[in-house]
Amino acid sequence: MENNTPLIRIFEEKDRVAVIELWHECGLTRTWDDPNKDIDRKMAFQPEWFFVMQLDGKIIGTNMAGYDGHRGSIFYLAIAKEYQGHGFAKALMLHAANELEKVGCPKINLMVRSSNNAVCAFYDKLGYQKEDIVSFGRRLIKDD
Repeated sequence: MENNTPLIRIFEEKDRVAVIELWHECGLTRTWDDPNKDIDRKMAFQPEWFFVMQLDGKIIGTNMAGYDGHRGSIFYLAIAKEYQGHGFAKALMLHAANELEKVGCPKINLMVRSSNNAVCAFYDKLGYQKEDIVSFGRRLIKDD
């Protein structure tokens, strides 16, 4: 790494291809979710909380935050594999938390697949706690 101080900034349209490639690399995409549509939806609602991390001109991380007036949320936290383990995911999470706190967000909720032990350990280390809840979902719009 030439410069190990990354820049966190708001997503720009020119980042789209690199962001989707990163999500594929990190295993965040699913067959039932179209990442282009997910980006379009975010750009239509609170685009100021769609963060990318850039290092030496390359997108190496993403974090999509939101706030509904009651709770904050985090989705698509990703760090390129070659840059994992350097504190970059923690920096993205702290950045999102700080931005949410500025608007009075009292708590962040996030969902992690229970089988993803490494990610569960990461959030535990950041002070997030497992809660005794069940997450339900119902698809309203099918991504073809």
